[in-house]
Amino acid sequence: MAETGTSTIHLEIITPDVAVFNDEVESVIVRALDGDLGILPQHAPLIASLDIWPLSYTKDGSKKLVFVAGGFLEVNNNKITIVSPAAETPEQIDVERAKQAKQRAEERLNGNKDNIDVARATMALNRAIRRIELATSTGPVGTG
Repeated sequence: MAETGTSTIHLEIITPDVAVFNDEVESVIVRALDGDLGILPQHAPLIASLDIWPLSYTKDGSKKLVFVAGGFLEVNNNKITIVSPAAETPEQIDVERAKQAKQRAEERLNGNKDNIDVARATMALNRAIRRIELATSTGPVGTG
């Protein structure tokens, strides 16, 4: 267990394909299904389901963002572990691919709803919008 009074907490963000981030940070803000969570060093143990929303963390006094496509978070022993189906830094986001995904989701939602899974199409649309916003800084990126 980490020493009392430490000024960092370990953050690990993993997907089924890759470890997206693994380092010490000063703070983390995530959007859980029931609201935003701020996590500082020595945070109490916690498990939460995450919404599709950019996570923000502070490292060396600088705020950084990572797109997180849902999943869950565990805080324990001064470590935050986030497991998500997909996560990307702004530099990793393929904006054209995200725009195409947005268009496909919009077409599905505006078409014949008898033949589609509306919840899945809505999630795909939300994921594409958040990725575009984060990569292009044209919208409400981060938390808030």
